[in-house]
Amino acid sequence: MAKRDYYEVLGVPKNAGEDEIKKAYRKLAMKHHPDRNQGEASKGAEEKFKEIKEAYEILSDPQKKAAYDQYGHAGVDPNMRGGFGGGAEGFGGFAEAFGDIFGDIFNQQRRGGGGGGRQMYKGNDLSYAMEISLEEAAEGKDAQIKIPSWEDCSTCHGSGAKPGTDAKTCPSCHGNGVVQMRQGFFSVQQTCPTCHGSGKIIPEPCAACHGQGKIKTQKTLEIKIPAGIDDGMRIRSSGNGEPGTNGGPAGDLYIEIRIRPHEIFERDGDDLHCTVPIGMTTAALGGEIEVPTLAGKALIDIPEGTQPGKQFRLRGKGIKGLRSSLAGDLYCHIEVEIPVKLTEFQRKTLKDLDDSLKKGGGKHSPSSQSFADKFKRFFS
Repeated sequence: MAKRDYYEVLGVPKNAGEDEIKKAYRKLAMKHHPDRNQGEASKGAEEKFKEIKEAYEILSDPQKKAAYDQYGHAGVDPNMRGGFGGGAEGFGGFAEAFGDIFGDIFNQQRRGGGGGGRQMYKGNDLSYAMEISLEEAAEGKDAQIKIPSWEDCSTCHGSGAKPGTDAKTCPSCHGNGVVQMRQGFFSVQQTCPTCHGSGKIIPEPCAACHGQGKIKTQKTLEIKIPAGIDDGMRIRSSGNGEPGTNGGPAGDLYIEIRIRPHEIFERDGDDLHCTVPIGMTTAALGGEIEVPTLAGKALIDIPEGTQPGKQFRLRGKGIKGLRSSLAGDLYCHIEVEIPVKLTEFQRKTLKDLDDSLKKGGGKHSPSSQSFADKFKRFFS
């Protein structure tokens, strides 16, 4: 089944900005999160949630978004021919068109190779998705994660050669790691295709590490999540990516933060929003109600005659962001709840109240009276 357009999945136009994409994602993620959908509905919600998350991961990354805008799904799917994973790998089509010579030049530029001598390559970066709660994002936390790690092979002690044997000088580049290639008027220096820039070959590879000299394991890494971090932000852990080649530096690890949808609050930058239902009589007569905040309970005075959709602002009850000196605000959106399953007595009481209000000539319902006047003028 063909994948849906990512913009269609999030319900945003193709010229949507970063904030619009993030807002659409939060709204849909909260609606379709499996924890909010139980029973049969949870199956469809889980698939929908995965689709929404995939679309956001592409459109929220400027590099991936640009590739998707130009090439569609083929531009961001590494399993499809022509997919672009980022960086200078996008030169792949150009390199294929002009042969392996230019292709190797682009690979050297991407991986940090220079001219002359053995080529030192930086290791690939790694990414790790960490899901945290809204409370943890607001307060910060110390976390432990397990990540891939590479250690020198205990069998060959890191040489990559079978015990009792040694690596040999590469016969193609004579240990230089590079060879000169000539094509027409061009003379190009490229990484040796025989030893891949190491200057040595291993006639009998170590059976334990298959000639790599390193064994992949796992290690536990301590990560400090700073208070105020927002959804989609990344934490860089230098040197904890894949190991480099020929003495090159290791890559980096990027921990991408995903904040789980909250059952009460919705975050918008440093501000929080929540919907607060109140009874019809409280809205009409006024009163004092309790509302939740991340720091505990707070009181709000409801004025007499409060209408649905009324918004109350609690200053400083939001989140203090990474780049903020002050905390954001909490916005409470009032939802007036209409009573259901009334008894006959209650129905009669409300009917009597309604009749009494109507005798007031509209002064108790100014919005309804205004609409009625407009209605009459429209048909007159």
